[in-house]
Amino acid sequence: MLVLALDTATPAVTAGVVQLTGDRVQQLSARVVHHTRKHAELLMPGVRDAVAAAGTTLRDLDAVVVGTGPGPFTGLRVGMVTAAALGDALQVPVHGVCTLDAIARDARHGLPDGVLLVVTDARRREVYWAGYRPDGRRIDGPHVEAPAVLRDRLPALQAVAAAGAAAAETGLPVVEPAAPSPAALVEMARPALRSGRAAGPLEPLYLRRPDAVEPGPRKQVSLG
Repeated sequence: MLVLALDTATPAVTAGVVQLTGDRVQQLSARVVHHTRKHAELLMPGVRDAVAAAGTTLRDLDAVVVGTGPGPFTGLRVGMVTAAALGDALQVPVHGVCTLDAIARDARHGLPDGVLLVVTDARRREVYWAGYRPDGRRIDGPHVEAPAVLRDRLPALQAVAAAGAAAAETGLPVVEPAAPSPAALVEMARPALRSGRAAGPLEPLYLRRPDAVEPGPRKQVSLG
């Protein structure tokens, strides 16, 4: 099974092709470009490059996996809309996975026992974060809050390290990666991909309401 993996929930615009054979996940290609403001311009060129580097074509893909965040509204929407459009055009299922879960999947290798935090930039002087046990299971989050609030939680969380682009905000030892790999994204979706069950609706983890709101009723203007 050939799977296209995408993520735009962090400043890293990620696209890659992964081969899933039984329980084996093999990353065939990855294209990662770091830019906080050009997800829309960079994603599809990355997809084309990743597909070409894997020696395949879009028509050969069997599924698409996309990170659903949490992430800033505009960047996250680019990846999810692109994944949905490709799935519709190619008539293949599109599975969403939590971006922080995929980062934790890569970061857990070689860590001592203890809680791992995955922390990414939420802008507005806030971070997204979640906590993970040594077996990779998420035990807290995802949340969005100020770094100082998260640091106040550290004694109770008993975390030993942090990964993600904003990991340094915690004051904990920082481990790689800063963003999810295509292989880790597919690994998180592997049970659904192998079972062949229908993909559910894509639900973005914004964790915030969008800035844009519907205008209220017009004010009455007095003519007197």
